Amino acid sequence: MSRPPEDRGAELRALFFESAYEILQALNEGGLQLESHPGDEEVLRGVRRSIHTLKGDSAACGFSGLSELAHELEDVLTPQIVESRGAKIAELVLAAADTFGSMLAAYERGVEPAPVTPLQGMIKALLAGPVAATEITGDAEVASQIPAQFAWTEYEQLMISEAVHRGEAVFNLALRVDANSSMRAAAFQLIRNVLHGCGTVIALRPEDNITASTVEVVEAAVATHLDEETVAQRCHIPSIVSGIRIERAATAQTAEHELLNDLLEVQEHLAHAEHAEAPAASSGNAVGTAVAALTESSLRVDAARIDAVMNLVGELIIGRSMLNRTLTEFEKQHARDPIRNKLSDAMAFQSRVLDELHKCVLKIRMVPVEHLFRRFPRVVRDVAKQCGKDVALEVAGQNTDLDKGILDSLAEPLMHLVRNAVDHGIEPADERLASSKPARGTVFLNAFHQGTQVVVEVRDDGRGVDAAKLRAQAVEKGILKPDEAQRLSDSEALNLIFEPGFSTAAAVTEVSGRGVGMDVVRSVMDKLKGTVHVTTQIGKGTTIQMRTPLTLASIQTLLFRVGGRLFAVPLSSVIEITRINQNEIHMVDQREILRLRNQLLTLVRLNRLDHIHAVTALPLKKMSFVIVIGAAEKRFGLVVDSLVGEEELVIKALPNDIVSSDLVSGASILGDGTVVLILNVPAVVARFAKALPLGATA
Repeated sequence: MSRPPEDRGAELRALFFESAYEILQALNEGGLQLESHPGDEEVLRGVRRSIHTLKGDSAACGFSGLSELAHELEDVLTPQIVESRGAKIAELVLAAADTFGSMLAAYERGVEPAPVTPLQGMIKALLAGPVAATEITGDAEVASQIPAQFAWTEYEQLMISEAVHRGEAVFNLALRVDANSSMRAAAFQLIRNVLHGCGTVIALRPEDNITASTVEVVEAAVATHLDEETVAQRCHIPSIVSGIRIERAATAQTAEHELLNDLLEVQEHLAHAEHAEAPAASSGNAVGTAVAALTESSLRVDAARIDAVMNLVGELIIGRSMLNRTLTEFEKQHARDPIRNKLSDAMAFQSRVLDELHKCVLKIRMVPVEHLFRRFPRVVRDVAKQCGKDVALEVAGQNTDLDKGILDSLAEPLMHLVRNAVDHGIEPADERLASSKPARGTVFLNAFHQGTQVVVEVRDDGRGVDAAKLRAQAVEKGILKPDEAQRLSDSEALNLIFEPGFSTAAAVTEVSGRGVGMDVVRSVMDKLKGTVHVTTQIGKGTTIQMRTPLTLASIQTLLFRVGGRLFAVPLSSVIEITRINQNEIHMVDQREILRLRNQLLTLVRLNRLDHIHAVTALPLKKMSFVIVIGAAEKRFGLVVDSLVGEEELVIKALPNDIVSSDLVSGASILGDGTVVLILNVPAVVARFAKALPLGATA
């Protein structure tokens, strides 16, 4: 049964928006490359191809305003205009990416986009400017007066496009034959020899010596690896050529030329693959094979479908736990039954397959962090420009995989950290030079795996953060009392930057100063069950690390009981487990303190925290287990009644009407149907720190 037309249109628009935002990212990257290398023809070709694709796709979806604007932009991106106005082309491309982005956002909301007058003004200004053309004159003649049509055939234009795609420079030349030359045919033959010596002659007018005897101007299109000045000097033949006009050849923008470029790119891709593996049979079949490989190697799947598969795998893991418990009971009651071994083998096989299935589904959700890092060169460039600073961005660890849900959640906090590093971290050029630093500051982005976590790191080589100043500002803003500020360690003082309303900026600007942004970092990390850690050196720079789990679907946990209730804590947060006597616990400032290897450890009892009503206080035992938990730079001991063991749990989110406490991040179900509450370690630290400061933690 075919779908109604409106459904197909909605699906088409959804695909359009998805690909359009990828094109915008390519435009941002192309604009930044053109800013560094204004004359890079390969980058310019990529930008033009992106805009051409966006023009066609938007027209197909009925977004005529976007299509027409992209068509106007194509008229500017010609080699002649880029050569003469290269410095402004990069600004135009970046402005176009911003304008296209706002138009796409408006189309997604179903409203008309705002006027695009500023971008159209930039386009008109560039079209009205002069176009560069290198002209070499003879003794008394101006080269610009040399008549030349450069009317090449369609085949010759395709040859020019192919040469440009190969990376060669193609020049249109008009050579005036000296009027005093008595042997025009011989002069034409000499000119032809010189042109062939410069490179590949794609087009030549006239084409033979007979016609050349009556022609005053010889026109040619030459593909060459030589620069423009060298070609002009070689063609300036004394007593033969009295004037030369030379300019870059423009590639025609037609559907045939775009198709040629695409086919050449595919052929080039296949050539690299053949060189690495094995030679192919023929170039004709090669193009078709490459196209098929490029289109069939990837498949777009809605994230909701992957989540549904992940949920089913989670149910299978719970089912495996139920079967394991049932098998254990069967072995106790029928220890000598021969079926017991068969059941054990079947369970072992099923467990291996399920583990592989779980890993495969997790890998489907994993995407390289490069997808997130790609947007930040533009961010650093824009913020540095607003602040009047020279800042470079260095990126590492782009291939580190992370769950797509976590990756999307990290976009906003990472944006605030990068902007903060450029605005607050990097000093102005004069201050850096006075400190014997290079004038250009650097922001480093890095990502790497560490155990069962992924670390995303933002580092700068700026002035660093003064903990004493943070304490003073916290007291001044009323966030802390003077005595509270003095009790803070340097690491705790650094965490003040994540307090709502706290800002170290002297004035409010477009970039920062309102005290909003950095608190978003901590709140997002709490939701992701992750942590954020700050280290700094005065005069050297600051490093901020965001640590998140690899996935939010399942975790390895340690199970324990408190007051008759079963709890779990992420195994990655467990430092060690110890057992103590009650007489080893001391009271200091209304806190229970344990001395563990000459270090003081604050103890936490879940039944003394609010909003965990299921925990009831049991009579104190002489011996108790203490789980030492690590959260960022803090350490504390969790007093528990008994330990159950380690187990992989599938996390299930709980509605607020069931569990209203933020101390519980989720729940899971064991094989026997028992519900396990999973503790939110950062929230426990924050709640206990407010009630009783953790200043004595180890």
